[in-house]
Amino acid sequence: MRKTERYRVDHGNSLWHIYKTVPFWKVVRNFLVIQAARYTPFLGMKNWLYRKFLRMEVGNQTAFALMVMLDVMFPEKIFVGENSVIGYNTTILAHEYLIKEYRLGDVRIGSEVMIGANSTILPGVEIGDGAIVSAGTLVHKDVPAGCFVGGNPMRIIYNEEELQERMDRDEFFATEGRPEL
Repeated sequence: MRKTERYRVDHGNSLWHIYKTVPFWKVVRNFLVIQAARYTPFLGMKNWLYRKFLRMEVGNQTAFALMVMLDVMFPEKIFVGENSVIGYNTTILAHEYLIKEYRLGDVRIGSEVMIGANSTILPGVEIGDGAIVSAGTLVHKDVPAGCFVGGNPMRIIYNEEELQERMDRDEFFATEGRPEL
């Protein structure tokens, strides 16, 4: 179960109560910062924008690819560790507005995490250190450290031991013919 706080609404769907839950000008500022960062090719500048204006915790050497869409209302609830890669067009949500309620939850992405392109991360989940999320995955529950997950619904494809064994076995082929960095 995702770790979210639930807030009931009495009338109308919860999205009609949006500016009772988050200030209008905060949403405008966040939108402008996120849109600028989505298109900038400078990774350091993206991280600076996220830290300075969105109050996110972003670890050193973390890379947000082009077009990553962060939660526009509650980006301060997103935490990313060091040396992680967030793939192209990934969406990270810290809120969800439903008919009778809205929910808020922290998103915690560990260090050395790889998130494939076009993934969606829902509020209240934690992705452990060293995890790999395959492209196009809907992350709707916690991901254990070191696991390889994918799909919709998301499932564990390799646990930490199986992934390490596979990487050790394929190490020669992964580096053959490539220049050293």
